[in-house]
Amino acid sequence: MIVNKITEVAEMKNMLVTVNGENQNHDITIYMATVFFLWLKMCALYIWVFHINIQSIEESIILAATSLGSAALLVGFGFLFRKSARMKAFLTIHFLLTALLFGNVLYYRFYIDFITVPVLLQFQNVGGLSQSTVELIKYYDLLLFIDSVVLIILLKKKLIPAISLPARKNIGTKIVLMLITVPLLASVIVNPGFWNKSYDKEMIVKSLGLYHYHLFDIYLYSKASVKGVLADGEEITEISNYVEKKQNKIVRSDLHGVAKGKNVIVVFLESTQAFVLDKHINQEEVTPFLNKLKANSLYFPNFYHQTAQGKTSDAEFILDNSLYPLAGGSVFVRKPKNEYDSLPKILKRSGYYSASFHGNNAQFWNRSVMYEALGYDRFFSESDYNVTEENSINYGLKDLPFFEQSLPYLSSLPQPFYAKFLTLTNHFPFLLDPEDQLISEMDAEQGLVNRYFTTVRYEDEAIKSFFDQIKDTELYKNSIFVLFGDHYGISKSYNDELGEVLGKEITVKDQVELQKVPLIIHIPGLEGRVINSVGGQIDLRATIFDLLGMEEKENSLSFGTSLLSDNHNRLVVFRDGTFTTDQYIFTEGTCYSKKTSKKVKRNKCSPYFNQVQTELNYSDQIIYGDLIRFFKN
Repeated sequence: MIVNKITEVAEMKNMLVTVNGENQNHDITIYMATVFFLWLKMCALYIWVFHINIQSIEESIILAATSLGSAALLVGFGFLFRKSARMKAFLTIHFLLTALLFGNVLYYRFYIDFITVPVLLQFQNVGGLSQSTVELIKYYDLLLFIDSVVLIILLKKKLIPAISLPARKNIGTKIVLMLITVPLLASVIVNPGFWNKSYDKEMIVKSLGLYHYHLFDIYLYSKASVKGVLADGEEITEISNYVEKKQNKIVRSDLHGVAKGKNVIVVFLESTQAFVLDKHINQEEVTPFLNKLKANSLYFPNFYHQTAQGKTSDAEFILDNSLYPLAGGSVFVRKPKNEYDSLPKILKRSGYYSASFHGNNAQFWNRSVMYEALGYDRFFSESDYNVTEENSINYGLKDLPFFEQSLPYLSSLPQPFYAKFLTLTNHFPFLLDPEDQLISEMDAEQGLVNRYFTTVRYEDEAIKSFFDQIKDTELYKNSIFVLFGDHYGISKSYNDELGEVLGKEITVKDQVELQKVPLIIHIPGLEGRVINSVGGQIDLRATIFDLLGMEEKENSLSFGTSLLSDNHNRLVVFRDGTFTTDQYIFTEGTCYSKKTSKKVKRNKCSPYFNQVQTELNYSDQIIYGDLIRFFKN
């Protein structure tokens, strides 16, 4: 109906000038120009920024065609304005759609993802614009807006020519309908069922084009918003049976109950990836303390983060609930009023007190609200600390004073307790005062990569200081310490520079391996051990339960299994549908052998496809439908 209206209005006689039997109109010219420029920019971004994984000429044609159709549709809304305002309307729509492209570019450079409606809605909850945003802007981004300037100049100089269209009835309608429908139908044939894989946003973009992807995302958001209202609990039986069957296969580990009754202290290593461990920069260790600690702890070299757009808040959510994060936005912002049977609540049933420590604003990532839903007894946030200009940087209190000021609070907690610490200093864009730099920066081409190693080194020193202080208290021998990376620090936008540091070209398969983050579980008195199980953050809660002598399957719906068990489920599922096992990696539609790093036949990975999609879908159902309220454990 909108398309018909666009063309009908465009073809009205009072909007056209007839010359030699042909319709000529400046409106048509500016319309076609804006559509063409938007289409050209999208195609360029697909290649040079988003690196869309095109696997056939058919996919390439469909992506180009759907992008053209979506631009034609959206710019066409300008025809709904009266003739005197129509050109301004075209230019305004063109500018807004260009701004949307620019927003996606900035977002993709760090998150390696596309903007979703929930991301826009949670903007204020994550601090809005910041120095991190400025870091992502490049001087050549201005090229995105040059066509807007050119169009304005041409209009002011009255250099926009009229264009001739045959005076055939409804030809505009037919052209626009063809641009929209034919590519979409072709996409359904080439990528059947893509609409059921909403977790794979690149697949959606590849099938629909970027603008149609955003329209599809609006549909998904609207659909998800009513799921909780309509849920009646019938879905929970099917999910519960699946989880129970999975958990019943897991046998107890030989470490079951070695930390029974002990305090649990979890340290989130902000933006820390596993490659920094044992790494030297200018002949200096980047993580000297963590290197020593892992030698005297349970160390997991094949542990991956599984966060999505919620980053640290996702890591918190995964740890506490053993559910997957949402494909769009953060659960902390989108579903803070759900009922959860979280780690704090489960431990509370065994007499544990729970607290979270974070030297940032309590509203950041909506933590002050979400922590209540998760059952935390106390949240120590920025207002509980002495934060000054000298002892803070970037997002909040520096790690050294953060741990120093937190220790008295920690010592006052009722025991046993579950306490987690969220570090901050090693946060993008990795800023550090000169007096806090314990190693000199690298000399790589990209300054951000250079700075990363200095902030990791500072984080390592802060953790060392924390351990030095706590060892002088009774808490040390009465606690277990879980340290793990919350998400990546260096995105693939900086792969060239990171590859220079690591001494190799980073391949698609390597990119998945770079999602490994440290996991070190230190239990005073227990001999160190390397545990090679392939696992992810979703398995961490079950692993903690195992050490405490508790059974995950007796507590709540959980998709994780203990990393300590000999028959641990060796599959790590990422939010975009990528997955890895102990032998294979599946990413961007291709299966790779971990042993040879080469592509292998798809049937090597296909046995896992159903489990990957099932678990992501079931987790989404639990969250969107608020199904825990119907679950009786």
